[in-house]
Amino acid sequence: MLKHRGFPGRLPGTDYQFTIRRANPKGVTPLQRRERHRDRRPADKRADTAFVRALWEQFGDQPFERGNLDAGRISWLLGRELLPAEDPFDPVSYEALLVLDVQAARAAFPEAFDEEAR
Repeated sequence: MLKHRGFPGRLPGTDYQFTIRRANPKGVTPLQRRERHRDRRPADKRADTAFVRALWEQFGDQPFERGNLDAGRISWLLGRELLPAEDPFDPVSYEALLVLDVQAARAAFPEAFDEEAR
C-alpha cells in the first residue's frame, strides 16, 4: 500500500480521517459511491472541502493511486468529484487509480480552490 507522504492525516481539530496507517489485514475496504444529502452536518461538509483541497494540492488533475487514502472519505466523492482513472476499475485495490474531476470539484467545493481560504 502506497503511503502518500505530505498528505494530511485528518481534518485538524476533528476525528475526520483522510488517511489510514496500515493496510486492513481482513481485506481492502471497497470504494462505493455514497449519496451526499443537503442536510449533512457542517462539519461533514468542512471535511469534504478540506479533503478536496488536499487532493488538489497533492495531485492536481493527475491520476493517483488510492494507497493509504481513507475509503470512507473517498466514497463521499466517488463518481462525482473523484473518478476512476483506469478501466476496468477495481474498487477493492489499494493500487486503484483515481483522478480529481477539477471542474466538478470546483462546482461542488469552490472554497477548496479559493487561495484566500488557505
